[in-house]
Amino acid sequence: MEVNYNNIKVIGFDADDTLWVNETYFREAELEFAKLLSPYETANKSDQELFKMEMQNLPLYGYGIKGFVLSMVEMALELSNHSVSNATIQAILDIGKSMLNKPVELLEGVEETLKDLSKTYRLILVTKGDLLDQERKLEKSGLTKYFHHIEVLSDKQEANYSNLLNHLDIKPSEFLMVGNSLKSDILPLINIKAKAVHVPFHTTWIHEQVNDTNLANKGYQTLGSLLELKPLLQ
Repeated sequence: MEVNYNNIKVIGFDADDTLWVNETYFREAELEFAKLLSPYETANKSDQELFKMEMQNLPLYGYGIKGFVLSMVEMALELSNHSVSNATIQAILDIGKSMLNKPVELLEGVEETLKDLSKTYRLILVTKGDLLDQERKLEKSGLTKYFHHIEVLSDKQEANYSNLLNHLDIKPSEFLMVGNSLKSDILPLINIKAKAVHVPFHTTWIHEQVNDTNLANKGYQTLGSLLELKPLLQ
């Protein structure tokens, strides 16, 4: 389905796995967690149960590393029948601290694209997760100067986007969202009559995956990297 971008005045960018690497570190942490819990359960089972715990805790902790670490601690206690050692709990906490201290690795074409588009469009950052962690990553990224507004949402549902656009006095027809998650960055925008561009990352959290049937007749473009965004808009 062909999409017309002539009316776009404001472009929103997701952060994690759109501007910089993020999900890779969660996958690495899951592998470390499985090794720590190997005396009690298989790696596959540990991974499955950890995901269930994350989903159970999501309404309480929200998105981000801190909630992930709390879920790991809780699952370690459950899988070990509360016999897990203090050393293992400390190792889990150290995994979380290591994740929080990761360098910010920009993806291909990010700064070049933001620099170019900021000359023509109003750019905003629209992400979800832990506020402190996202602020830290944004500061380390050196990208703050390209954004007119930065918003860290508790979630990315249609209502969250609609409230944000209303607050910033942005018409949906003049707004384009760019992100790696079909579930969070693409479908909600299409449903509120805005535009969306999908830039996939090589790995996607299970929670962010969508069934192909939900994508039928949805008008959005998929790009190989952010370097393709400016030519698409011209």
